[in-house]
This record gives sequence, structure tokens and C-alpha cells, in this order.
Amino acid sequence: MKLSIFSLLVIFAISLASCRKDKVQPTIKQYDNTQILNYIAANGLSGFQRDTTGGDTSGIYYKIMNPGTQTIGGKPAPQIQYSTQLAMVFTVRTLDGSYIQSDTINNHIYDFVGHITNDKLPAGLQLAVHNVLKYPDASMRVLIPSHLAYGVDGYGSGSSTIANNRIAGNECLDYYIHAVNNFPAYDDMVIVNYMKANSLSGYSKTADGLWYKILIPATTNDPITENSTITATYTGQIFNGVIFDGANNGTNIFTGAVDSFIPGVTEGLENYAVAGTEISMLIPSSLGYGLSSQSGIPAFSCLRFTWQILTVTP
Repeated sequence: MKLSIFSLLVIFAISLASCRKDKVQPTIKQYDNTQILNYIAANGLSGFQRDTTGGDTSGIYYKIMNPGTQTIGGKPAPQIQYSTQLAMVFTVRTLDGSYIQSDTINNHIYDFVGHITNDKLPAGLQLAVHNVLKYPDASMRVLIPSHLAYGVDGYGSGSSTIANNRIAGNECLDYYIHAVNNFPAYDDMVIVNYMKANSLSGYSKTADGLWYKILIPATTNDPITENSTITATYTGQIFNGVIFDGANNGTNIFTGAVDSFIPGVTEGLENYAVAGTEISMLIPSSLGYGLSSQSGIPAFSCLRFTWQILTVTP
């Protein structure tokens, strides 16, 4: 019996001694770094740097696409801080391509930089915006290791085996981020690109950025004022085609006061429509819901409205 126990101990000791060091499992940081470097190589990416803020501990890789506004009036522009309220548009994908969200119309956020994680975005994105993006109007591409993304649990309630349904655990992320500071210029760019992508023509632009087109000319001379009550059918949608309002998608008759509408709609109806007019309006965010998000409408969204005015009551 003693011999058997001794023999087992000897065998166990030999087994421990024979373990090879190259079989030691990597840490999650090592694993993430390998995944990111392989992704960079496999996709022929160039110009990426590792974030070395605080001693090269984050494992984030980034590439500045546009450095943004670094000087104002010949003086250094204020850099982004955690207390900065920042508007951003973004895309995101997992490195394995199983999850891709490229809808830059829907992927909007406006919040304090230090609250980005409260918006269900990863800690690594918040860190990268603070450490790397630095200036308003800047844009960057950032590769976030899984331990600063959604960790072992992943994100979402669906199945990670279905494309775009859920981010699986231990997935590194590839973000593109653009910080918006000059909203009139950004909105106008978005509207012009939208018209081009949807083959829209014949629109006129007002001084404050509203684009409009008369689809059906007026058949009456009944003007619309801020005190008018109208009956109309209409639809309102964001630029990815999602309809958020419109009396059952424009099929029911709406009755209401003009002064209850968002500024862009009020401006368009009062200045360019009368009873009988059908008008299309492309509305910049400043004349819509601004920086706030509404149900189904992301922050700083441009909007498309089509109105057909049936009657006008002074």
C-alpha cells in the first residue's frame, strides 16, 4: 500500500515537471491583443497606433481619420473632457463580422463623455473618446479589446449565431466615430447626401437650412398662419426610412393647430403651403427635435415630412 501511494506521488511529480510552458493559457488581455493584431493584418489596415495613455495598459488601437478643430481664433481649442457634452455618430462591428451596425442615421448619441457607458456603449469607447479623439469635429476608427467592450457576457438578448442579433462574449469591436460640433454644416451634408442617394431633385433651401419642394400646387388661396387650424394627411420619417409619425402613416386625416408643430414644419407650412398644397420638407435637426432624442427619433436627427393640406381654418 505504501509503495502504491509513493508510486502515485512520483508519477504526479513527474507529470507536473513535464508540463511545458508553451501550454500556459494567455490572459484575456493577451488574447485580445492577438485578435486585434490578426484583424489588422488580415484586413490590410495601416496607420493604427496603440493607446499609450496611462502607461499602455488599455490595449486599445486607433487611427485618427480627421483631427478636428484644434485651434479657434489662433488659440488652442478646448480638448474633450469627461464633463464635455458631445454629439457623436458611429458604426460598430465585431472583428469576426458576426455583428455589424452601420446605420449612421440611427447610431447617434448626445451625452456627457463620462456618461457614455450609461448609454449601453462600452467602457473602451468612453476611454478612447477621452484619450484619443480629443477635439470636436474629429473622427477616428478604434479597435476595442473585449475586456473593455462587453466582456465574457457579450451584449443583447438574442442569439449570437444569428447575424446582427447579439454581440457574443469575448468579442473585440471595431468602431468608427465622428464627433459633431458644427450642426448646420453636418445637417446640410446629411440632407444633400440623402437627396443624392434617393434621387431627389427640385428642392429649394431656405436661409436657416430647411429644404422644401411643392409636390402638388395649391388649388386655393387659403393661407396658413401660426393661428390656423388645418386638416391634413402627413408622414414623418427619419432618413433610414423609419416612419415615426403621421396619422397611421398618412392614411388618416389629422386636425390640429399649426403652432403645435416642430419649427421646420411650421416654417414650411406657413411660408410655402395653402389649402390644397402637397409639400415635402427635409428638415435639419435644429428645426426638428434638436439634440434631444424622442421615441423612435435619435438625437440630432434630420427629418423628412410630406404634408397634404386639405382645409385651413383661420
